Amino acid sequence: MIEAFLVSAALVALGEIGDKTQLLSLVLAARYRRPWPIVTGIFAATLLNHTAAGALGAWLTHAVGAAWMTKIVAVSFLAMAAWALVPDKLDEGDAQSKSHGGVFWTTATLFFIAEMGDKTQVATVMLAARYDSLAMVVAGTTLGMLLADVPVVFFGDAIAKRVPLGIIRKVTAAAFAALGIAGLLA
Repeated sequence: MIEAFLVSAALVALGEIGDKTQLLSLVLAARYRRPWPIVTGIFAATLLNHTAAGALGAWLTHAVGAAWMTKIVAVSFLAMAAWALVPDKLDEGDAQSKSHGGVFWTTATLFFIAEMGDKTQVATVMLAARYDSLAMVVAGTTLGMLLADVPVVFFGDAIAKRVPLGIIRKVTAAAFAALGIAGLLA
C-alpha cells in the first residue's frame, strides 16, 4: 500500500514539473497574489479530478482483468515516458482567467478543466489500474500535484530561474519507462 502512495506521489510530482497546470499556478499567483485560496483550489480540483480518474482505472482493471490490464498499463507507461519528454505550454484561454466566484473557485475550476486529459490525470488512471489501493493512489497523486504546484504559488519566479526542466523531463520519462518495462517483464 505504501508503495502505491510513494510511486504515485513521485511520478506525479516529477510529471507535473513544467506542465500546463504548473504554469497555471504561476499565472494565478502573479495575478491574484493570494496564495492560500489558490492552494486550496488546487487541492480541491486535484482531489476531485484524481478520484474520478482513479475510479476509472480501478473499474478498467475489473472490467478487463488484471492480466490484460498489467500489459495495457505497461505499454501506457512507455507511452507516458515519451509524452513526458514533450514540453507543455499554457493555453491562451487558461491564462486569460476571469475571477467570477473568487480566487478559490477560479483556481478550482481552471485546474479541474486543465487536468482533463492531462499527463497526470492519465497517470492516475494507470496507477489506479496498477495498484490495488485506490485511496493510496489518489492520496499520492494529489500529494504529488501539491508538491509540484504549491512551491510555484509561493516562490514561482525564483524557482523558474533555477529548475532545469529538460533534465526533470528526462528523469520523469525514465521513471515511466522503468515502470513500463517492469510491467512487461512481469
